[in-house]
Amino acid sequence: MNLATAPRIWQVGALCRAIADTLEARFNPVAVQGEITGFSRASSGHCYFTIKDGQGQIRCAMFRRAALLLDFAPRDGELVELRGRLGVYEARGDLQLIVESMQRAGQGALFEQFLRLKSQLEAEGLFDSARKRPLPLMPRGIGVVTSPGAAALHDVVTALRRRVPHIPVTLVPALVQGANAPASMRAALSKLYALVDAGNGAQGTASRQPPCTIDVILLVRGGGSMEDLWAFNDEQLARTIVQSPVPLVCGVGHETDFTIADFCADLRAPTPTAAAELISQPRAVWLGAIDLLADRLSDGVQAQFDVRHQRLDLVAQRLGRPSGLVARQQTRLARLAERMRHSVLLKMQHLTQQQQALEAQLPQILQRRMGRQSERLDRAALRLQLLDPHLVLQRGYALLTDAQGHPVTKVAQVRPGDAVRAAVTDGEIDLQVSPRRLL
Repeated sequence: MNLATAPRIWQVGALCRAIADTLEARFNPVAVQGEITGFSRASSGHCYFTIKDGQGQIRCAMFRRAALLLDFAPRDGELVELRGRLGVYEARGDLQLIVESMQRAGQGALFEQFLRLKSQLEAEGLFDSARKRPLPLMPRGIGVVTSPGAAALHDVVTALRRRVPHIPVTLVPALVQGANAPASMRAALSKLYALVDAGNGAQGTASRQPPCTIDVILLVRGGGSMEDLWAFNDEQLARTIVQSPVPLVCGVGHETDFTIADFCADLRAPTPTAAAELISQPRAVWLGAIDLLADRLSDGVQAQFDVRHQRLDLVAQRLGRPSGLVARQQTRLARLAERMRHSVLLKMQHLTQQQQALEAQLPQILQRRMGRQSERLDRAALRLQLLDPHLVLQRGYALLTDAQGHPVTKVAQVRPGDAVRAAVTDGEIDLQVSPRRLL
């Protein structure tokens, strides 16, 4: 055996690493298209599956970080495009593709078209949350647009019968897939809008009951690929949706599926069944709410009763029996009478003390007053004595009076021959006026 031509003897692990290095240098990064089979998602979030076509298959692993970026739920049998890196799983020596991104096959151009239309309509305000309306709590009627043979209709009807069997449902059939689907759905929605307007108009007339009262509309379809749901990305359908006279709920595909119709609707539901449940609170919920309100009302009434009883008890304690009130008033009056009697006694004692003081001082006061009056009398007597005319007569003067007793103080008061009388200290002298003396 020629040792020069003998093959190199590899360690298994070293050979696996060498193959992995060769694949890395020759192929990576790699893009591949195929059908998913054996898809599973571990509790760690990592995904494991096989990609295959008619000629072969490759094991694939998609780790949690990349799996979180998926915008759909991969399923077996789905045709997808993968991007990643080829390698060798050395523990088994298996060829595997570490997937870094995944999308449905053929989605590239459609997705770009979807993004362009979404950006355009968003700029026009069709997705504005301010124009979206809340759902009615108790709709009087429900309108549904979907395919009559679709599983979505069965799911919606089943949910509504279970939760609100008393609410009427109006179905307007439409195509939900294919080239003619957008026009068919627009026509169905327009028919429902007309029914809504007719029902609202009938409420303002004398008719007893509107022919059709619809308070909310469901636009629904089951899951599928992006191509299957493409009819719900139609621009004219979007503009028809925003013209709805009542709140419109769009439930298309699965939870990870998004369409232009979802953004235009007043509310997006993750599935058709969820759409039906969002607009139909079950009878048990309303009965429970009524029971809760009844309990709250009862508690409120009882609380008011308790408050009133407490106030009544407080007033009763303050008022008591009439005899008790009279007794309290009598006690109060007795206290006031006692205070008044005590005040009168104090006043009388004060007056008595003042009277005793006056009685003790009265002789002195009278003596002082008599002394002052005696002095005044003496002074008056002295002044009167000084005015006594007899004192003047004692000094040699005489008081002349005429026959009528009038004092004669001037010569002109008498005539010669008139009789006058002169009063002196010890008597009176009758005189006659001499003519000579008048000259």
